[in-house]
Amino acid sequence: MDRNELAGWLRLTLTDGVGNDTARKLLAAFGPPQNIFSQPPHALAQLVSQNQLRQLKTVPEGLAALLDTTWEWLNASAPDTPRRSIVAIGDAGYPATLLNIEDPPLMLYVMGAGSLNGTDGAYSPAQSIAIVGSRNPTAQGVETAQAFAQALQKAGLTVISGLALGIDSAAHTGALLHADPNPLPPGDRLRTIAVVGTGLDRVYPKRNLALAHKIAHHGLIVSEFPLGTPPLVANFPRRNRIISGLAQGTLVVEAALRSGSLITARLAAEQGKEVFAIPGSIHSGQSRGCHALIRQGAKLVETVQDILEELKPGGTTSAGEAGDTDDEPASRTEDALLEALGFDPATLDVLQARTGLPTPDLQAQLMTLELDGLVARLPGGLFQRISAA
Repeated sequence: MDRNELAGWLRLTLTDGVGNDTARKLLAAFGPPQNIFSQPPHALAQLVSQNQLRQLKTVPEGLAALLDTTWEWLNASAPDTPRRSIVAIGDAGYPATLLNIEDPPLMLYVMGAGSLNGTDGAYSPAQSIAIVGSRNPTAQGVETAQAFAQALQKAGLTVISGLALGIDSAAHTGALLHADPNPLPPGDRLRTIAVVGTGLDRVYPKRNLALAHKIAHHGLIVSEFPLGTPPLVANFPRRNRIISGLAQGTLVVEAALRSGSLITARLAAEQGKEVFAIPGSIHSGQSRGCHALIRQGAKLVETVQDILEELKPGGTTSAGEAGDTDDEPASRTEDALLEALGFDPATLDVLQARTGLPTPDLQAQLMTLELDGLVARLPGGLFQRISAA
Protein backbone atom coordinates (compact mmCIF):
# COMPACT_ATOMS: atom_id res chain seq x y z
CA MET A 1 0.00 0.00 0.00
CA ASP A 2 1.55 3.30 -1.06
CA ARG A 3 1.07 6.61 0.74
CA ASN A 4 -1.76 7.83 -1.53
CA GLU A 5 -3.69 4.59 -1.08
CA LEU A 6 -3.16 4.76 2.67
CA ALA A 7 -4.46 8.34 2.70
CA GLY A 8 -7.65 7.22 0.92
CA TRP A 9 -8.30 4.35 3.33
CA LEU A 10 -7.65 6.48 6.40
CA ARG A 11 -9.96 9.20 5.12
CA LEU A 12 -12.72 6.65 4.51
CA THR A 13 -12.43 5.17 8.00
CA LEU A 14 -12.30 8.62 9.63
CA THR A 15 -15.31 10.07 7.80
CA ASP A 16 -18.06 10.80 10.33
CA GLY A 17 -21.36 9.07 9.71
CA VAL A 18 -19.92 6.52 7.25
CA GLY A 19 -19.75 3.15 8.92
CA ASN A 20 -18.44 -0.13 7.61
CA ASP A 21 -21.69 -1.05 5.85
CA THR A 22 -21.86 2.18 3.87
CA ALA A 23 -18.14 2.09 3.18
CA ARG A 24 -18.42 -1.42 1.71
CA LYS A 25 -21.27 -0.29 -0.55
CA LEU A 26 -19.18 2.62 -1.79
CA LEU A 27 -16.16 0.38 -2.35
CA ALA A 28 -18.31 -2.10 -4.29
CA ALA A 29 -19.69 0.68 -6.47
CA PHE A 30 -16.61 2.79 -7.11
CA GLY A 31 -13.54 0.76 -6.23
CA PRO A 32 -10.66 2.04 -4.06
CA PRO A 33 -11.26 4.97 -1.69
CA GLN A 34 -9.43 7.42 -3.98
CA ASN A 35 -12.13 6.76 -6.57
CA ILE A 36 -14.90 7.35 -4.01
CA PHE A 37 -13.65 10.80 -3.10
CA SER A 38 -13.31 11.81 -6.74
CA GLN A 39 -16.95 11.00 -7.56
CA PRO A 40 -19.38 13.83 -8.35
CA PRO A 41 -22.04 14.47 -5.70
CA HIS A 42 -24.90 13.06 -7.81
CA ALA A 43 -23.12 9.69 -8.08
CA LEU A 44 -22.50 9.44 -4.35
CA ALA A 45 -26.07 10.56 -3.59
CA GLN A 46 -27.34 7.28 -5.07
CA LEU A 47 -25.82 5.41 -2.11
CA VAL A 48 -25.57 7.80 0.83
CA SER A 49 -27.67 10.33 2.70
CA GLN A 50 -27.21 14.07 2.32
CA ASN A 51 -25.39 14.26 5.64
CA GLN A 52 -23.05 11.42 4.63
CA LEU A 53 -22.47 13.15 1.29
CA ARG A 54 -21.40 16.35 3.06
CA GLN A 55 -19.03 14.39 5.27
CA LEU A 56 -17.52 12.56 2.31
CA LYS A 57 -16.76 15.87 0.66
CA THR A 58 -15.07 17.21 3.80
CA VAL A 59 -11.51 16.22 4.69
CA PRO A 60 -11.60 14.85 8.27
CA GLU A 61 -9.78 16.86 10.91
CA GLY A 62 -6.55 15.18 11.90
CA LEU A 63 -6.18 13.16 8.69
CA ALA A 64 -2.81 14.67 7.72
CA ALA A 65 -1.31 14.02 11.17
CA LEU A 66 -2.63 10.45 11.28
CA LEU A 67 -1.30 9.79 7.79
CA ASP A 68 2.18 10.95 8.82
CA THR A 69 2.10 8.87 12.02
CA THR A 70 0.86 5.76 10.25
CA TRP A 71 3.35 6.05 7.40
CA GLU A 72 6.21 6.41 9.87
CA TRP A 73 4.92 3.41 11.84
CA LEU A 74 4.74 1.28 8.69
CA ASN A 75 8.27 2.17 7.66
CA ALA A 76 9.99 1.99 11.05
CA SER A 77 13.41 0.41 10.69
CA ALA A 78 14.81 0.41 14.23
CA PRO A 79 16.61 -2.78 15.31
CA ASP A 80 14.35 -5.53 16.64
CA THR A 81 11.24 -3.91 15.13
CA PRO A 82 8.65 -6.56 14.14
CA ARG A 83 7.27 -6.50 10.61
CA ARG A 84 4.33 -4.12 10.17
CA SER A 85 1.65 -3.96 7.53
CA ILE A 86 -1.85 -2.76 6.79
CA VAL A 87 -4.25 -4.88 4.77
CA ALA A 88 -7.52 -3.52 3.48
CA ILE A 89 -10.61 -5.45 2.53
CA GLY A 90 -10.14 -6.67 -1.02
CA ASP A 91 -6.35 -6.88 -0.74
CA ALA A 92 -4.67 -10.20 -1.49
CA GLY A 93 -3.34 -10.21 2.06
CA TYR A 94 -6.76 -9.87 3.68
CA PRO A 95 -7.76 -13.10 5.54
CA ALA A 96 -10.52 -14.78 3.56
CA THR A 97 -12.15 -16.16 6.69
CA LEU A 98 -13.09 -12.63 7.80
CA LEU A 99 -14.98 -11.97 4.58
CA ASN A 100 -17.63 -14.43 5.79
CA ILE A 101 -18.34 -12.79 9.14
CA GLU A 102 -20.89 -10.11 9.85
CA ASP A 103 -19.35 -6.65 9.51
CA PRO A 104 -15.85 -7.56 8.29
CA PRO A 105 -13.31 -4.86 9.20
CA LEU A 106 -12.32 -2.45 6.45
CA MET A 107 -8.66 -2.40 7.47
CA LEU A 108 -6.38 -4.51 9.63
CA TYR A 109 -3.19 -3.23 11.20
CA VAL A 110 -0.81 -6.18 11.59
CA MET A 111 2.46 -6.41 13.49
CA GLY A 112 4.57 -9.50 13.98
CA ALA A 113 6.28 -12.52 12.52
CA GLY A 114 4.05 -13.49 9.61
CA SER A 115 0.95 -12.64 7.61
CA LEU A 116 -2.76 -13.39 7.79
CA ASN A 117 -3.35 -14.54 4.22
CA GLY A 118 -1.89 -18.01 4.64
CA THR A 119 0.47 -17.85 1.67
CA ASP A 120 3.59 -18.04 3.85
CA GLY A 121 2.29 -20.96 5.89
CA ALA A 122 2.37 -18.92 9.09
CA TYR A 123 -1.40 -18.85 9.68
CA SER A 124 -4.34 -20.98 8.63
CA PRO A 125 -7.86 -20.60 10.04
CA ALA A 126 -8.22 -24.40 9.84
CA GLN A 127 -5.28 -24.69 12.24
CA SER A 128 -6.27 -22.03 14.75
CA ILE A 129 -8.30 -21.94 17.94
CA ALA A 130 -9.49 -18.99 20.01
CA ILE A 131 -9.15 -19.31 23.79
CA VAL A 132 -11.06 -16.75 25.82
CA GLY A 133 -12.40 -16.32 29.33
CA SER A 134 -12.68 -14.21 32.42
CA ARG A 135 -10.46 -11.23 33.21
CA ASN A 136 -10.72 -12.31 36.87
CA PRO A 137 -10.23 -16.06 36.71
CA THR A 138 -9.52 -18.50 39.49
CA ALA A 139 -5.98 -19.81 39.90
CA GLN A 140 -7.22 -23.11 38.49
CA GLY A 141 -8.65 -21.29 35.47
CA VAL A 142 -5.31 -19.62 34.71
CA GLU A 143 -3.50 -22.93 35.05
CA THR A 144 -6.03 -24.69 32.82
CA ALA A 145 -5.96 -22.02 30.11
CA GLN A 146 -2.18 -22.02 30.01
CA ALA A 147 -1.94 -25.81 29.89
CA PHE A 148 -4.58 -26.14 27.16
CA ALA A 149 -2.93 -23.40 25.09
CA GLN A 150 0.47 -25.05 25.40
CA ALA A 151 -0.89 -28.47 24.41
CA LEU A 152 -2.97 -27.14 21.51
CA GLN A 153 -0.07 -25.10 20.16
CA LYS A 154 2.12 -28.16 20.39
CA ALA A 155 -0.53 -30.14 18.49
CA GLY A 156 -0.37 -27.73 15.54
CA LEU A 157 -2.86 -24.98 16.35
CA THR A 158 -2.25 -21.24 16.48
CA VAL A 159 -3.81 -19.87 19.66
CA ILE A 160 -5.86 -16.68 19.21
CA SER A 161 -6.98 -14.42 22.05
CA GLY A 162 -7.39 -10.79 23.03
CA LEU A 163 -4.36 -9.85 25.21
CA ALA A 164 -6.66 -9.00 28.13
CA LEU A 165 -5.79 -9.85 31.70
CA GLY A 166 -6.76 -13.26 33.02
CA ILE A 167 -7.55 -16.12 30.67
CA ASP A 168 -6.41 -14.23 27.53
CA SER A 169 -2.97 -13.60 28.99
CA ALA A 170 -2.73 -17.20 30.20
CA ALA A 171 -3.63 -18.48 26.72
CA HIS A 172 -0.96 -16.38 25.00
CA THR A 173 1.57 -17.33 27.67
CA GLY A 174 0.85 -21.03 27.30
CA ALA A 175 1.22 -20.85 23.53
CA LEU A 176 4.60 -19.15 23.94
CA LEU A 177 6.07 -21.54 26.50
CA HIS A 178 9.44 -22.91 25.41
CA ALA A 179 9.52 -20.55 22.40
CA ASP A 180 12.99 -19.95 21.00
CA PRO A 181 14.43 -16.62 22.23
CA ASN A 182 15.03 -15.62 18.61
CA PRO A 183 12.17 -14.30 16.45
CA LEU A 184 10.10 -16.85 14.55
CA PRO A 185 11.76 -17.80 11.23
CA PRO A 186 9.80 -16.82 8.08
CA GLY A 187 7.26 -19.46 7.10
CA ASP A 188 7.04 -21.10 10.53
CA ARG A 189 3.55 -21.47 11.97
CA LEU A 190 2.53 -18.64 14.27
CA ARG A 191 2.32 -19.64 17.90
CA THR A 192 -0.32 -17.09 18.86
CA ILE A 193 -2.33 -14.10 17.58
CA ALA A 194 -3.55 -11.25 19.78
CA VAL A 195 -6.51 -9.23 18.50
CA VAL A 196 -6.60 -5.97 20.43
CA GLY A 197 -9.04 -3.13 21.02
CA THR A 198 -6.56 -0.26 20.71
CA GLY A 199 -4.21 1.12 18.09
CA LEU A 200 -1.07 -0.98 17.64
CA ASP A 201 1.10 1.82 18.96
CA ARG A 202 -0.39 1.14 22.41
CA VAL A 203 -0.43 -1.88 24.68
CA TYR A 204 -3.39 -2.37 26.98
CA PRO A 205 -3.19 -3.34 29.74
CA LYS A 206 0.29 -1.94 30.27
CA ARG A 207 1.35 -4.88 32.43
CA ASN A 208 1.16 -7.02 29.27
CA LEU A 209 3.89 -5.01 27.52
CA ALA A 210 6.50 -7.79 27.79
CA LEU A 211 3.94 -10.38 26.69
CA ALA A 212 2.97 -8.24 23.67
CA HIS A 213 6.63 -7.93 22.71
CA LYS A 214 7.03 -11.70 22.81
CA ILE A 215 3.82 -12.23 20.80
CA ALA A 216 5.08 -9.87 18.10
CA HIS A 217 8.22 -11.99 17.67
CA HIS A 218 6.48 -15.38 17.61
CA GLY A 219 3.03 -14.49 16.34
CA LEU A 220 0.94 -11.48 15.39
CA ILE A 221 -0.82 -8.55 17.02
CA VAL A 222 -3.84 -7.38 15.02
CA SER A 223 -6.21 -4.41 15.28
CA GLU A 224 -8.84 -2.75 13.13
CA PHE A 225 -8.42 0.54 14.99
CA PRO A 226 -6.19 3.41 13.80
CA LEU A 227 -2.96 4.22 15.58
CA GLY A 228 -3.52 6.30 18.66
CA THR A 229 -6.87 4.70 19.48
CA PRO A 230 -7.12 4.48 23.30
CA PRO A 231 -8.70 1.56 25.20
CA LEU A 232 -12.34 2.56 24.76
CA VAL A 233 -14.88 0.23 26.36
CA ALA A 234 -16.97 -0.12 23.19
CA ASN A 235 -14.02 -1.36 21.13
CA PHE A 236 -13.41 -4.58 23.05
CA PRO A 237 -16.72 -6.31 22.24
CA ARG A 238 -16.20 -5.26 18.61
CA ARG A 239 -12.83 -6.95 18.35
CA ASN A 240 -14.38 -10.24 19.53
CA ARG A 241 -15.89 -10.95 16.09
CA ILE A 242 -12.35 -10.90 14.68
CA ILE A 243 -11.05 -13.27 17.37
CA SER A 244 -13.73 -15.84 16.57
CA GLY A 245 -13.58 -15.11 12.84
CA LEU A 246 -9.88 -15.91 12.55
CA ALA A 247 -10.22 -19.25 14.36
CA GLN A 248 -11.72 -22.60 13.48
CA GLY A 249 -13.20 -22.92 16.96
CA THR A 250 -13.48 -21.07 20.26
CA LEU A 251 -12.72 -22.50 23.70
CA VAL A 252 -14.15 -20.75 26.76
CA VAL A 253 -12.23 -21.63 29.92
CA GLU A 254 -14.00 -19.58 32.61
CA ALA A 255 -16.73 -16.98 32.19
CA ALA A 256 -19.46 -15.36 34.24
CA LEU A 257 -22.99 -15.31 32.83
CA ARG A 258 -22.57 -11.69 31.70
CA SER A 259 -19.20 -11.87 30.01
CA GLY A 260 -17.48 -10.68 26.87
CA SER A 261 -16.28 -14.24 26.41
CA LEU A 262 -19.86 -15.35 25.87
CA ILE A 263 -20.14 -12.70 23.14
CA THR A 264 -17.14 -14.29 21.43
CA ALA A 265 -18.70 -17.74 21.78
CA ARG A 266 -22.03 -16.52 20.37
CA LEU A 267 -20.27 -14.91 17.43
CA ALA A 268 -18.33 -18.11 16.79
CA ALA A 269 -21.58 -20.10 16.70
CA GLU A 270 -23.17 -17.56 14.35
CA GLN A 271 -20.12 -17.86 12.11
CA GLY A 272 -20.59 -21.63 11.95
CA LYS A 273 -17.51 -22.31 14.07
CA GLU A 274 -17.06 -24.92 16.81
CA VAL A 275 -17.65 -23.77 20.41
CA PHE A 276 -16.03 -25.59 23.34
CA ALA A 277 -16.46 -24.98 27.07
CA ILE A 278 -14.69 -26.33 30.13
CA PRO A 279 -17.06 -27.09 33.03
CA GLY A 280 -16.26 -26.11 36.57
CA SER A 281 -17.60 -26.08 40.09
CA ILE A 282 -21.32 -25.43 40.49
CA HIS A 283 -20.37 -23.12 43.35
CA SER A 284 -18.16 -20.85 41.21
CA GLY A 285 -19.64 -17.86 39.43
CA GLN A 286 -16.83 -18.15 36.89
CA SER A 287 -18.23 -21.54 35.78
CA ARG A 288 -21.77 -20.41 35.07
CA GLY A 289 -21.04 -18.96 31.65
CA CYS A 290 -19.40 -22.21 30.53
CA HIS A 291 -22.27 -24.26 31.92
CA ALA A 292 -24.74 -22.05 30.03
CA LEU A 293 -22.80 -22.59 26.80
CA ILE A 294 -22.83 -26.36 27.32
CA ARG A 295 -26.61 -26.29 27.85
CA GLN A 296 -26.87 -24.36 24.58
CA GLY A 297 -24.91 -26.98 22.64
CA ALA A 298 -21.23 -26.16 23.15
CA LYS A 299 -19.02 -29.23 23.40
CA LEU A 300 -18.08 -30.07 26.97
CA VAL A 301 -14.28 -30.31 27.18
CA GLU A 302 -12.38 -32.35 29.73
CA THR A 303 -9.18 -33.03 27.80
CA VAL A 304 -7.26 -31.54 24.90
CA GLN A 305 -8.23 -34.59 22.86
CA ASP A 306 -11.90 -33.50 23.05
CA ILE A 307 -10.93 -30.47 20.96
CA LEU A 308 -8.50 -32.17 18.61
CA GLU A 309 -10.99 -34.85 17.60
CA GLU A 310 -13.30 -32.08 16.37
CA LEU A 311 -10.74 -29.78 14.72
CA LYS A 312 -8.22 -32.39 13.47
CA PRO A 313 -5.41 -29.88 12.86
CA GLY A 314 -3.05 -31.06 10.13
CA GLY A 315 -3.99 -34.68 10.73
CA THR A 316 -2.74 -34.54 14.31
CA THR A 317 -4.50 -37.03 16.53
CA SER A 318 -3.23 -36.14 19.97
CA ALA A 319 -1.67 -33.28 21.86
CA GLY A 320 1.60 -35.19 22.08
CA GLU A 321 1.91 -35.91 18.36
CA ALA A 322 3.60 -32.84 16.99
CA GLY A 323 6.44 -34.61 15.22
CA ASP A 324 8.83 -33.78 18.05
CA THR A 325 10.87 -36.72 19.27
CA ASP A 326 11.94 -34.68 22.30
CA ASP A 327 8.51 -35.46 23.78
CA GLU A 328 9.51 -39.08 24.50
CA PRO A 329 11.47 -38.35 27.70
CA ALA A 330 8.54 -36.26 28.99
CA SER A 331 6.17 -39.17 28.29
CA ARG A 332 8.42 -41.56 30.20
CA THR A 333 8.55 -39.13 33.13
CA GLU A 334 4.75 -38.86 33.16
CA ASP A 335 4.47 -42.66 33.13
CA ALA A 336 6.79 -42.76 36.14
CA LEU A 337 4.62 -40.16 37.88
CA LEU A 338 1.52 -42.27 37.28
CA GLU A 339 3.29 -45.25 38.79
CA ALA A 340 4.34 -43.19 41.81
CA LEU A 341 0.78 -41.94 42.23
CA GLY A 342 -0.78 -45.41 42.25
CA PHE A 343 -4.55 -45.46 42.64
CA ASP A 344 -4.92 -43.92 46.10
CA PRO A 345 -5.31 -40.14 46.52
CA ALA A 346 -2.07 -38.33 47.29
CA THR A 347 -1.06 -34.76 48.04
CA LEU A 348 1.48 -32.73 46.07
CA ASP A 349 3.96 -33.04 48.97
CA VAL A 350 3.63 -36.82 48.98
CA LEU A 351 4.17 -37.02 45.22
CA GLN A 352 7.17 -34.74 45.46
CA ALA A 353 8.68 -37.01 48.10
CA ARG A 354 8.05 -40.08 45.94
CA THR A 355 9.38 -38.63 42.70
CA GLY A 356 11.96 -36.05 43.76
CA LEU A 357 10.64 -33.69 41.06
CA PRO A 358 10.84 -29.90 41.52
CA THR A 359 7.43 -28.41 42.33
CA PRO A 360 6.96 -26.54 38.99
CA ASP A 361 7.80 -29.68 36.96
CA LEU A 362 5.53 -31.82 39.12
CA GLN A 363 2.63 -29.40 38.77
CA ALA A 364 3.11 -29.17 35.00
CA GLN A 365 3.13 -32.96 34.61
CA LEU A 366 0.07 -33.37 36.81
CA MET A 367 -1.78 -30.81 34.69
CA THR A 368 -0.82 -32.67 31.51
CA LEU A 369 -2.06 -35.95 32.96
CA GLU A 370 -5.23 -34.21 34.11
CA LEU A 371 -5.85 -32.82 30.62
CA ASP A 372 -5.30 -36.30 29.19
CA GLY A 373 -7.97 -37.69 31.50
CA LEU A 374 -5.55 -39.85 33.50
CA VAL A 375 -5.54 -37.94 36.78
CA ALA A 376 -8.34 -36.25 38.72
CA ARG A 377 -7.89 -33.29 41.06
CA LEU A 378 -9.86 -33.87 44.28
CA PRO A 379 -10.90 -31.49 47.07
CA GLY A 380 -8.26 -30.85 49.69
CA GLY A 381 -5.36 -30.64 47.25
CA LEU A 382 -5.43 -34.36 46.48
CA PHE A 383 -4.69 -36.07 43.17
CA GLN A 384 -5.95 -39.50 42.12
CA ARG A 385 -5.17 -41.73 39.17
CA ILE A 386 -8.36 -42.61 37.31
CA SER A 387 -7.07 -44.78 34.47
CA ALA A 388 -4.59 -47.62 34.19
CA ALA A 389 -3.59 -46.39 30.71
